[in-house]
Amino acid sequence: MKSISSLCIFLLSLGLSAQTMTTYTYAIKGKDTLKMDVFTPKGIGKDEKLPVLLWMHGGGFSGSHRAYPDDQKLVSYVAKAQNYIGVSIDYRLLRKNKATGFGCDCTKDEKIETFKQATIDYLDAAKYLIAQAENLQIDTTKIIAGGSSAGAEGSLNAVFLRDYFIKDKAAYANVKFAGVFACAGAVLNASYISKHNAIPAVLYHGTEDNYVPFANESHRLCLPQQAGYLKLDGSKVIAAKLQALETAFYFHMVKGAGHEIARIPANKDLDQIFEFFNQTVIHNEVIQTKIIKEK
Repeated sequence: MKSISSLCIFLLSLGLSAQTMTTYTYAIKGKDTLKMDVFTPKGIGKDEKLPVLLWMHGGGFSGSHRAYPDDQKLVSYVAKAQNYIGVSIDYRLLRKNKATGFGCDCTKDEKIETFKQATIDYLDAAKYLIAQAENLQIDTTKIIAGGSSAGAEGSLNAVFLRDYFIKDKAAYANVKFAGVFACAGAVLNASYISKHNAIPAVLYHGTEDNYVPFANESHRLCLPQQAGYLKLDGSKVIAAKLQALETAFYFHMVKGAGHEIARIPANKDLDQIFEFFNQTVIHNEVIQTKIIKEK
């Protein structure tokens, strides 16, 4: 029995060490030194180029970090189970220690500026990866954007609302995304999704999310008379837009569920998600899937 246990521990240790992690600084902005953890599969061929998951953590633009266990587990998983390079990034937490937080006391203009700066940080991280593509062995044509909660908002806006938020478009001309994976995310305005920027998307959301709207609703359920009243377009609107544009999507909604759907899905779901990206990003298939579950 002892020898079997030792074998199990040995095999487990092999699985856990099936990737390497290196930390890089991708930008310094004022007092913020923004870093990324890059997980690379072990045994990658010298001339091999791999797809990337570029992940942005949640936390209401005020907390959490790139090495939060759930986020780190995801980028580690894609490196050892999916043969991707997994990247988890820092970004500026502009609502940290702010008296108004990011709720209904935070003004509409402050919210939009927070989304804008998160979009810029996300694009800067992608730009850094592309500049280092040779060293990091990245296939720059297969970068999957992604994030949960605030990170889903930041990455979705970077993918679909670059024309709204970014004035110096030439600075990010080389940044292109092949897909997006958002857990409880929304965009400022889904009308900016077009044939020009529509890409395969995985969207997870609860229908009763009271933080990030599921459809076209008020952020944080703020009332029209409150300073933070701002309507956003959530996963339901994004999926409908992609369907109309005949673009691939995998829309997983949970009826009656709230913001807990921002949590990263279990590995069995992740296997399905990355099979979707294999079919749509790697093999250019158009697959439109809608899954409806009850809480």
